[in-house]
Amino acid sequence: MDSFELIPLEEIYKARDRISDLIVRTPLIRLNVENAPAEIYLKLENLQLVGSFKPRGAINVLSELPREPLEEGIITISSGNWALALAWYSQKLSIPCSSIVRETSPEAKLTPIRKLGGKVIKVPYEEWWKVMTSHEHEGLEGYFIHPVFDPMVMAGHGTIGLEILEDLPDVETVIMPYGGGGLFKGVSSAIRALKPDTKLFISEVETAAPVATALAAGEPREIERQPNPLECVGAKSVLPSMWPLVQSLLVDSLVVSVSQVVEALRLLLELNHVIAEGSGAMPVAAALSGKAGSGKVVCVVTGGNIDSDKLVQLLTGKILEIPKN
Repeated sequence: MDSFELIPLEEIYKARDRISDLIVRTPLIRLNVENAPAEIYLKLENLQLVGSFKPRGAINVLSELPREPLEEGIITISSGNWALALAWYSQKLSIPCSSIVRETSPEAKLTPIRKLGGKVIKVPYEEWWKVMTSHEHEGLEGYFIHPVFDPMVMAGHGTIGLEILEDLPDVETVIMPYGGGGLFKGVSSAIRALKPDTKLFISEVETAAPVATALAAGEPREIERQPNPLECVGAKSVLPSMWPLVQSLLVDSLVVSVSQVVEALRLLLELNHVIAEGSGAMPVAAALSGKAGSGKVVCVVTGGNIDSDKLVQLLTGKILEIPKN
């Protein structure tokens, strides 16, 4: 399957059958904010067993792969949540799992990986990005599972779209964060097949907004990522093979500030008792800005794996920016 092709709806339904006994069918609830610019709903993927939506793809891909190529173990690349999901399910299957992560990946995600028996390999961002684009890393033996380009992974993520439409058939807008594009492609595939008039937005933080840059330029461009306290939010560029889908399906990238994301974290905690990480709160910040318009807007709260000390520091204003190295 080419990267610019949507995931067939049939494959997303098959994925739901494979994973349904092992994932949480997460609720869709209203955001308890008065005078919001839209009727905002939260798809609470932070309630999954390992704190993010990633088990949907991990279970689906590992359930279908033959065991023989996995005997030497599996290798992946991640900023944290994908590695945690893959370590969790590979442990259940007694398969060794190694994950290449950014050296800045938070311990709130890395410590559970190690406890599950997963191997963590920290590398500088530039080396990490090279693996993301080349799909290989020298010196590691095993079967490489890419978090963005594997269609079975994205079919698993697409089950989120099925659930959104089942719980809110008249949804008008869906907002999700954008990392490498796997979530966007999976969810968009389901929604485009079943309710094609739904408006699709992604959210980015202003310190790393490659999709907004690409849309403005008419082609993918590398950006200079700025450090921020939200941890692992934003990539260096839109992966070229994802660009045709981004360009054809996306209404826009809604760029928010770090302070807007922090305010969304606070509102989620205080008004809905929801703990989210930075990327999980970005769609909420975008919806609250009014940039996605009015009507029924679903925000995919992708994860809640944030260090408690970091969350307290963010909410109390002790850290709002990180100086450049």
